[in-house]
Amino acid sequence: MRKLTLAAVCAVAMLPLSPSQAQQATEIQVTYSKGQFLPSEVRAPADKPVIFRVKNLDAKAMEFESKSLRVEKVVAANSEGVINVRALKPGRYEFYDDFNEKARGALTVQ
Repeated sequence: MRKLTLAAVCAVAMLPLSPSQAQQATEIQVTYSKGQFLPSEVRAPADKPVIFRVKNLDAKAMEFESKSLRVEKVVAANSEGVINVRALKPGRYEFYDDFNEKARGALTVQ
């Protein structure tokens, strides 16, 4: 049941933002290269949606995942993934590559 609930939350988090939400969203570019996120620390303003653009430069797929952001997305090798995140309250939200848990990063919302 827990996996089904997590899957449903992730599916909703991956829905495209409406045009008005997209205009208000903060876009964050993150590159995944040599098994690491660059930059590994990013910032965004509170109470605004966030759009992560994750460019995977590695020769194998990676999975951008965050339990605190309630998102997960597989990004194929040498491609880019877009992850829409709801408006967030101030705090620190960690993310990682589910295929390589040493690859970690964090979003600080202020």
